[in-house]
Amino acid sequence: MFKKKSKTQLASQKTAAVSLISLLNSRSTIAEQYRTIRTNIQFAASSDHPVKSIVITSSGPSEGKSLTAANLAIVFAKSGKKTLLLDGDMRKPTVWKTFRLSNQKGLSTLLVSPDDIADSIQKTTIDNLSVLTSGPQPPNPSELLGSTREEVIMDQLTRLFDVIIVDMPPVVTVTDAQIVASKADGTILVAREGVSEKAALLKAKQLLEIAHARILGVVYNGVDSANDAGYYYYSDK
Repeated sequence: MFKKKSKTQLASQKTAAVSLISLLNSRSTIAEQYRTIRTNIQFAASSDHPVKSIVITSSGPSEGKSLTAANLAIVFAKSGKKTLLLDGDMRKPTVWKTFRLSNQKGLSTLLVSPDDIADSIQKTTIDNLSVLTSGPQPPNPSELLGSTREEVIMDQLTRLFDVIIVDMPPVVTVTDAQIVASKADGTILVAREGVSEKAALLKAKQLLEIAHARILGVVYNGVDSANDAGYYYYSDK
């Protein structure tokens, strides 16, 4: 008989590492879709509206936001852009597991201390790609993300990198994504076939609009699990 999983084991499964398909199989259809998303984002940029910091969020859990954030960061790095993948999900982080990095310090420790930002950024084995993990879970993520210190950190990071991909928690669940999206250059909403609900997606869009976030578009994934063509990007422009 199967033993019943503990709450800790279930939580661990929910924050497991994601698949880096754009790295493992760069010629796949999915990898090409991520490159298409990258191109669309670049077209959305202008001298008046640059797109350097991009928030990736969803309406709810298990919709593929961390998958999208990690793979999108890889395709930007592979295009020659100095890229940072920032794990802003200090509640259920995945980035440190995906890239097998230390999470003893990261965004949360930077937000509460005057540590040098460069000391918290970790290199990956992928050229041009660096990671700032979430750091240990703090008791007050929303308050930290809304602080002046967060603005200082983001300002310094935009000076260090060409592109910053920020993996945030679902926007309907907590206010974290709203806070960061309000200050980012653009936001992408991720939805998944058979998981996302229309009402939740509309609520997510409404919350982002209330925060005056610049919504670049929607990544709709999981359309057909029988092949690797189930990733689509819809711009709201």
